[in-house]
Amino acid sequence: MSFLNGVINKLEEGEQTEELRDRLEIIQHKIKFMDKVPVACMDSDNRLNTTLEEFINFAGGVLEENPSQARVVIYFEPQRSMLDLMGLVPAMMQSEWPAVEYNRLYILDDQSATSAEDLVVLVEDIAEMLYPGYFVFGNEGKNWMSFGV
Repeated sequence: MSFLNGVINKLEEGEQTEELRDRLEIIQHKIKFMDKVPVACMDSDNRLNTTLEEFINFAGGVLEENPSQARVVIYFEPQRSMLDLMGLVPAMMQSEWPAVEYNRLYILDDQSATSAEDLVVLVEDIAEMLYPGYFVFGNEGKNWMSFGV
């Protein structure tokens, strides 16, 4: 994830830089021997949203174009909050999607991540969605939420 390393490298060397690198390395180390998780990232029109593809890949997922082939579905759209999406998602879900059947449907808030810290938090949030039980960063309900049916 060279762009993320680039953002971290622009910071002045110090404690924060090392901490951010360490947080990313922990994720990479934990997922090293795990299977990649097929993820469909959808917008409010139920179309594939590729905005988060690099973050999904870094967190151990692979973007899947077809939600019926994905184990996880993440609804995300820039400029939309979780609250906005909560009202739209139920009408867009398809009961035959594996993510719906196994309650692996998530709504991600547009956090307008611009700082290196924000970008690392976004990777952590996605890692927690993809590998629940392996990662617990404490942002569920704040930055993202599980949308069970």
